Amino acid sequence: MTVESRAHPWMAISAPGVVEQMLQEIGAKTVDELFEQVPKDHYRKLPPDLPPTLLSEAELRRDLLGKLRKNRTCEEYLNFLGAGCWQHHVPSVVEEIVGRTEFMTNVWGSPQSDVGRNQAWFEFSSQLGALLNMDVVQLPVYSWGCAAGHAIRMAARLTGRKKVLVPKFIDPERLSVIRTYCEPAEMKSHIEVVLVEADPDSLCLDMEDLKSKISSDVAAVYFENPSYVGMIEAAGAEIAQLARNNGAETIVGVDPVSLGVITAPGDYGADIAVGPTQPLGVHMNGGGGVGGFLASRDEEHYVRQFNGFLVSITETMTPGEYGFGLACAHQNSYGMREDGNDWTGNSVYLWAVANAVYMSLLGPQGFVELGQLIISRAQFAASRLQSIDGVSVSSPTGFFKEFVVNFDGTGKSVAEINTGLMRSGIFGGKDLSAEIPELGQSALYCVTEIHNAADIETLVAAMAEVVQ
Repeated sequence: MTVESRAHPWMAISAPGVVEQMLQEIGAKTVDELFEQVPKDHYRKLPPDLPPTLLSEAELRRDLLGKLRKNRTCEEYLNFLGAGCWQHHVPSVVEEIVGRTEFMTNVWGSPQSDVGRNQAWFEFSSQLGALLNMDVVQLPVYSWGCAAGHAIRMAARLTGRKKVLVPKFIDPERLSVIRTYCEPAEMKSHIEVVLVEADPDSLCLDMEDLKSKISSDVAAVYFENPSYVGMIEAAGAEIAQLARNNGAETIVGVDPVSLGVITAPGDYGADIAVGPTQPLGVHMNGGGGVGGFLASRDEEHYVRQFNGFLVSITETMTPGEYGFGLACAHQNSYGMREDGNDWTGNSVYLWAVANAVYMSLLGPQGFVELGQLIISRAQFAASRLQSIDGVSVSSPTGFFKEFVVNFDGTGKSVAEINTGLMRSGIFGGKDLSAEIPELGQSALYCVTEIHNAADIETLVAAMAEVVQ
């Protein structure tokens, strides 16, 4: 039987004759010639086990919707998960603006796209700089972890040193990204990552352990405020001074929505600030809405070390008119390729527009009100959870948005608790028992402005039933 040759609807090169035409154009007889440098033992022995090809849009849509129905979303369930991707309210106007064609589909480098896009990016940088009290803000990179990795490499270039101090209580995914940026020990540009213990009572950095580990070979001290477990680092100025006394840079990771109620990192001595952009008007998108910012003081030796795009403003030849453009573009990987400061990254710049819209909607007073609301609701949730027999909050004060809940007194594991909560339509906190075993059977709970008193009481009632 003859099988009809037909083009796959989603693959442009599947049309009959296309591969042969390409081979003829490049002067190769077979596809195998293109991959002759690949050892034969690297080839698959069996074809991949793929589902049948779906040749129509209707079939594809039905198949995808069927798979998606297996999921439970944060619109259906009450969600108390955070730890790197948080559920915040995204105003509808943010979606409206980022969906406009001049932003969503613009072409890099074309005159019709550069003008409005560059101004929007400048607004992102200037607004976030005001929050951080720092003057230079780069366009965002892929994630908070990437931003921290770039900042550490900046510090190593600035100081000529090859060691960084990092808190032990840190998101393991973020730490993994940082270690990747610091490279393996066998590589010439390796940076040693040294973990600083946490104080068992406050869950903040152990200052005595930090003092014992900082020395003249440390490039930077990196800490987070609020920390991974939600704690506000009250010793930020002391940490920055200690780093400065030893010739090290101070890098602070910060949640930007906290800056309406927490002192800006630029005000207690941070040299470089990094953090997530996702809380600023970007949906969780299954974890795909993340982004990371990178900022510093406006001093040339810092500016010369940025790896990405800086957007600046200048006067034009017309009095009273201003233009927006990229600054110091030569030093990144777009300008100097492999000789640039670092790999620039890509594809999160649309979120910078969303961030700019969100920040402009809130304004300074809005950030204050948002921060106060989050703190009050998180404190209320913590106090109500502590009323349940066997449940305790590891550090019941001094946290923002996230806090550690311990279940040792219930005799149940976090996994058992979360399974029970799922039956009530609730996503419980992130299980910390494996990554921070010294906290016992503990979970990281997140409460934001989306949670009202009724939501919290629903969680409390469901948890009280589960722990019985």
